[in-house]
Amino acid sequence: MVARNQHMITLSVVQFFVSLVFAVVFLAAVYMAGGLVTTSFDVINRAKEDGDVTLLFSGDDSECNLFSGKWVFDNKSYPLYKDRECEFMSDQLACNKFGRQDLSYQQWRWQPHYCDLPRFNATRLLERLRNKRMVFVGDSLNRGQWVSMVCLLDSSIHNPKMKFLNYINGSNLISFKAPGYNASIEFYWAPLLVESNSDDPVNHRLPERIIKSQSIEKHARVWTDADILVFNSYLWWRQPHIKVLWGSFEDKNGIYKEVEMLRSYELALKTWSEWLEIHVNRTKTRLFFMSMSPTHERAEEWGASNDQNCYGETDMIIKDGYTSPGTDPKMMRIVENSIDELKTRGLRVHILNITQLSEYRKEGHPSIYRKQWDSLSEEQLSNPSSYSDCIHWCLPGVPDVWNELLYAYIFQQ
Repeated sequence: MVARNQHMITLSVVQFFVSLVFAVVFLAAVYMAGGLVTTSFDVINRAKEDGDVTLLFSGDDSECNLFSGKWVFDNKSYPLYKDRECEFMSDQLACNKFGRQDLSYQQWRWQPHYCDLPRFNATRLLERLRNKRMVFVGDSLNRGQWVSMVCLLDSSIHNPKMKFLNYINGSNLISFKAPGYNASIEFYWAPLLVESNSDDPVNHRLPERIIKSQSIEKHARVWTDADILVFNSYLWWRQPHIKVLWGSFEDKNGIYKEVEMLRSYELALKTWSEWLEIHVNRTKTRLFFMSMSPTHERAEEWGASNDQNCYGETDMIIKDGYTSPGTDPKMMRIVENSIDELKTRGLRVHILNITQLSEYRKEGHPSIYRKQWDSLSEEQLSNPSSYSDCIHWCLPGVPDVWNELLYAYIFQQ
């Protein structure tokens, strides 16, 4: 009996120690897991504060689609710069300077649904651009994005001797230089990407478009060696037919043929993509293409009077997924097909899909609040909507968000 009691005591002691060991292991695991979770959140929070987006992108892009989201009013963090303090601001985009008083268009932040855009850090981007060239190539909408980028960077360079514009009158190229970083942020005027009769940076408002669909070298040799290239080309194609020229513009015997717009666009994108495939340094240059920038020239598209446009608009469109009938998805499919073909050949071009998020912003255009190219007639002055610019964008404003998206991709590894 004594032996049996001793045996039971021994089993109880063993069970106690086994239970104690399990308890210690369990508590240690919980503690370590808690420490890991805390550390992960700390890292993510630091990433957001520092603008590090490597943790904000997932392997599956559908989990973090930066282009799907909503606009959030934020008058504490925005605008990212003051228009009157940017010495490089364009008078075509300086809406407040030319009389616009409602400034809420400056104070909207784009919020993706399932992740956050990193806050734009101008100093960090300048460090990334040290000893590099970033070149925006395209039309006046791309030039507006370039002005936005210059103003974003300008705000962090406090020594006026450490920033300047380099521009030769009549040249297609204009450069913002930051000597302290040996960085150059440039814009090159090529509204149809290939050579055209609209290549003059000043005198390009002509009654018809003519392109040399197989000729791009004149433009491309200027920007091919850049470290970051940002392209756009959309607005200047918006007519039923484009004349295609075989020969030179100086040759009176050149052969012209009217080609349906989408086909001519396809021909031009083929020339553009083939040039990139052959000439771009794949280990050096990062490539981006901006999707269509929507216009708001027909108020009936968002349910307003059919004889109005963006003039007087102070609120954005709130209908989720709103798409203007004037936006042509067929053109973007041509871009996507060209870029998909390049990808199969080992060359990556990122499409920055700014179309949907910009569709909502009918109040973000200059309207009448800009420097006008020509003197206005009495008839125009009596009807402001008749000369409203509902194509370009006020700054600060929508193009700043385009550059925040570009910033996120530049720092994505």
